[in-house]
Amino acid sequence: MKRVKKAIVAVAGSGTRLLPATKSMPKEMLPIVDKPIIQLVVEELVAGGIEDIILVTKWDKKPLEDHFDHSWALENELAKAGKKEKLAEIKKISEMANFIYVRQKGPYGNGTPVLSASSLVQDEPFMYVWGDDLVKSKIPFAKQMIDDYNKTGHLMIGVQEVPRNQVDRYGIVSLKDKKTMQLDGIVEKPQIDQAPSRLADFGRMILNQEIVDVLKKTKLGKGKELWIVDAIRDYIKSGGEFYAKEVKDGEWLTTGDPLNLLKATLEYASERKELKAYLKKYLKNI
Repeated sequence: MKRVKKAIVAVAGSGTRLLPATKSMPKEMLPIVDKPIIQLVVEELVAGGIEDIILVTKWDKKPLEDHFDHSWALENELAKAGKKEKLAEIKKISEMANFIYVRQKGPYGNGTPVLSASSLVQDEPFMYVWGDDLVKSKIPFAKQMIDDYNKTGHLMIGVQEVPRNQVDRYGIVSLKDKKTMQLDGIVEKPQIDQAPSRLADFGRMILNQEIVDVLKKTKLGKGKELWIVDAIRDYIKSGGEFYAKEVKDGEWLTTGDPLNLLKATLEYASERKELKAYLKKYLKNI
């Protein structure tokens, strides 16, 4: 069985819910304390054993591409100033993985990045990730998923329980077998009283060529967009096995709107030794 060594990361969104901050800055480059969101995503993937990271971009994502390139002027400046630790940290960013950039082509929707990069992952398993979804956990969630795949060969999607009154905001998975977490479908934004579970899917998946082949035949769905969950549903209907994977010792944090971006920032800041005591005191005061 082939190992998961590549990841496709969807970073072609416009971040309209975060305007005006995203007017000239990719939403994935907004900071969580002092690291951009996308760097935290990449660090998780690398910690899971990913070597090739394929970022599916569009015309206005150059700052993101530059972030993972060497910055010779900055590195020289840090070296001259004797800031060795900061220099090593900056160099490491561009050396974490092999970075590949592909422009998104095709219909709007979260299935399109997979098709745009499909020639680079032919006949091998790969991770598919949203560039603005974070998973904060003791063991990186990418490693949890890849370790599971290496043992079972299961294709899977990350899930997390949400409050019952929020199930109509997410894709909710329906389980065929609660013990193995095998799926029998995914319901997109169901009515609260019709939700098959409270397990919401999010931007962490392990897919393969079979899913790509189904996606190529998948029709545009809700909002005339190409949805990856529609392809997963079709795959399951045709007899394919697909599984849900819950985060162990951690949580999924979305950053796609101001409130959740702030919550994610506070979560990460609260674990920083140099910040947490002051932050706790400050939050009490306000």
